[in-house]
Amino acid sequence: MVGHNDPKTGWWMGEPGNSVLPTPTRIATYALSPNRQRPFAGAFHAAIFNTFRRCRHQVFYVVPPFLVAYAAMCWANERNEYLNSKRGRFERAE
Repeated sequence: MVGHNDPKTGWWMGEPGNSVLPTPTRIATYALSPNRQRPFAGAFHAAIFNTFRRCRHQVFYVVPPFLVAYAAMCWANERNEYLNSKRGRFERAE
């Protein structure tokens, strides 16, 4: 007798591997993690302020050598133009 009430143990499910109870319905749940829902949430806002913060901390390492190099190039260009002018050639000839 398969599937009857057993007085000793309660409900008898049948022989192992030959269950008479229906298979339970499987409930599948799906969820997205927070970093998958909006992967670029706030990325552009953070990029602007992070870039400003990083540049502000590096400005004293970058700007002074740039200013020195710019001043040297301006001086070299002016000196080159002077030495290749009539007055510069006349000065060097003497």
